[in-house]
Amino acid sequence: MEQVIGQHPAVAECAVIGLADPLKGQRPSGYVVLKSGVDIPEEVLAKDLVALVRRDIGAVADFKHVTVVDALPKTRSGKILRKTMRQIADGEEYTVPSTIEDPAVIDNLIGALRVGGAETR
Repeated sequence: MEQVIGQHPAVAECAVIGLADPLKGQRPSGYVVLKSGVDIPEEVLAKDLVALVRRDIGAVADFKHVTVVDALPKTRSGKILRKTMRQIADGEEYTVPSTIEDPAVIDNLIGALRVGGAETR
């Protein structure tokens, strides 16, 4: 899904995590960082990305949730902290790895992750 989402001309980088879902077990939720200078309404972008995933992967992907964020949490080597993001979104206990590049990114993401995760079920 990330590969498909990353094809959109407005997306600089993205992460898709599986959030706990009582019916399906997990449901995908996308978090995207826009390219510099891009100004696109989040609703329009979400609609475009859902359509891209549906076209390239199919309806079985059940991709419906997209959130635009300022940055994604990464380690110093550049790996996105998807597990930490999923734990925050699912309302689980989490620890921020000592290898995180910028701990402030997690603090800024908590609200967006919780909106897409446990609090909306």
